[in-house]
Amino acid sequence: MGRGTRQANFVLPEELLEELKANVSPRQQSRFVAEALKKELRRVCLAKAIETSFGAWKETDHPELARGAETFVRRLRKSTRTRRRR
Repeated sequence: MGRGTRQANFVLPEELLEELKANVSPRQQSRFVAEALKKELRRVCLAKAIETSFGAWKETDHPELARGAETFVRRLRKSTRTRRRR
């Protein structure tokens, strides 16, 4: 599994444990559960970050984007192209 591993005991629903045993070899089960847990924790942390940052972006703080991000980006790109031609 890697360095810094520790044993942990979890209670799982019987059906879930049986499905794990039926589909993953005994030598790979800990790695499988660790990877699944890592993916789920990543998803939970991302969802939490999205939830806590909701509303942080205020349209009044960014009037340059009033016509949309595409217009803003095109204007930026056009200005850098003009400078490069010189």
